[in-house]
Formats: sequence, structure tokens, C-alpha cells
Amino acid sequence: MGLFNRVSKIWSQDMAIDLGTANTLVVLKGQGVVLNEPSVVAVVDSKGKKSVLAVGDEAKTMLGRTPGNIQAIRPLRDGVIADFIVTEEMIKHFIKKVHKRSTFANPRILICVPTGSTPVERKAIQDSALAAGARRVQLIEEPIAAAIGAGLPISEATGSMVVDIGGGTTEIAVMSLGGVVYSNSLRVAGDAMDHSLQNFMRKEYNLLIGDGTAEKIKKEIGTAIPTNNNKYPVKGRDIRSGTPKEVNITEEDTSEALNPILKDMINGIKDALENTPPELSADLVDMGLTLTGGGALLKNIDKRFSKETGLPVHIADDPLACVAIGTGKALDQEETFSSILSEY
Repeated sequence: MGLFNRVSKIWSQDMAIDLGTANTLVVLKGQGVVLNEPSVVAVVDSKGKKSVLAVGDEAKTMLGRTPGNIQAIRPLRDGVIADFIVTEEMIKHFIKKVHKRSTFANPRILICVPTGSTPVERKAIQDSALAAGARRVQLIEEPIAAAIGAGLPISEATGSMVVDIGGGTTEIAVMSLGGVVYSNSLRVAGDAMDHSLQNFMRKEYNLLIGDGTAEKIKKEIGTAIPTNNNKYPVKGRDIRSGTPKEVNITEEDTSEALNPILKDMINGIKDALENTPPELSADLVDMGLTLTGGGALLKNIDKRFSKETGLPVHIADDPLACVAIGTGKALDQEETFSSILSEY
């Protein structure tokens, strides 16, 4: 090992990154989650040369509000890199933000990937992190990280099932003995819920709303099973007159809007159960399934899934950070989890 590598190892702490479509979380070895920001980058185009204006929280406030020469970009789509250069800049920014002593920062990085991502997509994620200054990059599949973060006994000979509802993908996996027995990656998740709410508002109320407003509706009044008649005011643009207007919607409205998305997820869970070996199915009757990811915060989603699958459904303690926490644990206990970490 050369002197530079030895020095950089001392100066750079190992990092775990949950590179999500909606949010990116960073865990530093031994410190827990140190950064949680939206996966958004604002880019300025001046005379054909692009430069980064803002990343994360600051860039998210610009989404849908930018003038002509500024673009607010979400570089990941469906958990996969859509814009290679912007992703690299974003990872670089987060590494610098976490490592204040940025001159020597070239850490070992562990990154989560969706189970359905192809070897080419995985290599793109790895290359982005290496180009952003990582010393070594390893990958871990999202549902495994989610299961570790939720404290499930994945190394034991019992079946564990995780449904991780992120921004771009819903990861469904059945695990046993530290490996994945069945996994599926659905391209419907939090973003699809937002789009479904936008379509519903357009059809039912002739109201055009932006992504940010749709996300707000989902968080404030969105539900899988309506339980009250509370009203929630939504502002947007009237399709017919083109002027701004406000309408009141109910929980009933949101559950109707979200129903097609939830049905897709339930069908995905049923497929997973049909493809699970009988011995593990027997374990799941008692263990049930664990929900992680931001989508697990949707009101009554656990009740709806339980009703449709007949299994007990648990929501992880900190669903939003669950994948990042699990990735951090895998980073800390490298010997234990070495068999599930991969490189391309």
C-alpha cells in the first residue's frame, strides 16, 4: 500500500450511500446518518457550458420554478442513473459536504442498488462514485440493506420478507440464510403515487398541480384506507380558465387516486408469495412482512396490505432511513456481510 493510500485511509472515513430517486442519505462509519437531502441538482447553462448551481435541499426548492437558463434535474429515474455527469457531481458534492477536509477525501463507499438493475446500470453507479473520488466502491442490494436496517434475522434459516417502497422503485424480497430467495423490483413507488394524484386532480377537478403539491397531498392527507371526512385545500391552475384556483379534497379522493398504484404493489407481493418455497412461506405466516422506505409512511398502507395478503404487516422503526442504516451496518460489519457485497 503506497503512502498516499495510507494517508487517505486515515483521513477518509468509509461511507455508505443510499442513492435514491427521491433522497440521498449518507452514513459515515461509526456515526450513523450524517446527511439526508433530496437527489436534485440545479444546473446553469451559460453559453453552452453547464455548471452546478445547487445540490440537495436548495436545488429542490427550485424544481418547477426555474427560469430558462437554469434546470433543476433529478439525475436518477426509477432508482437508476439517468444523467451520468450530474450524478457524479451530486456524489462529489455529498462527499465534500460530509468530509469537511475535502482535500484528502477519497473514501471507501458502499452504495445501494435496486435488485432489478442490470450489470450495466450497476457499473454506471460504480463508475460515478469512482469518478467522484471514491477509493473503492462496493454495492449492496436495496432489500438486503433494508432488512439489515430493520433488524430482521436475515442470516438465520428463517424466511424474512421486506417491501421497500422508495421514490422510483418498490423492492420486494424474500430472504433466508443471508441471501435473496426471491426478489422483484417494481417501477411503481412514491413518484408514481404523486403522478396518480396529479392525474386524479386533472380528471376530477380540472386542476393542474405540480410535483411538489402532489407530494404534499400524499404526505398530509394521502391514505390507503379512508377513515375520516377531513378536507384539505389544494391550489393549482384551472385547466379551462387558465387562472389559479383552490379546491378542497378528502381522504376518499386520495385513496381513490392511489388505488391503482397500491394494487400494483399488492400484486407484486402476491407474486413474491407464490414464488416462495413452502417452508419459508410457513415462516412468513408468523413473521409477516416488513415495510420500509418513504412509502411506508402512507397512512393505513400496512392495514391495506395486511387485509389483501392475510399476513401481519410491520412498519420498520425509521422507514425513511432504514436502507441507509442497514448499508451502514453492512459497512461496519464487513466480515459478516462480505458475501452480499459486490463489485463490478
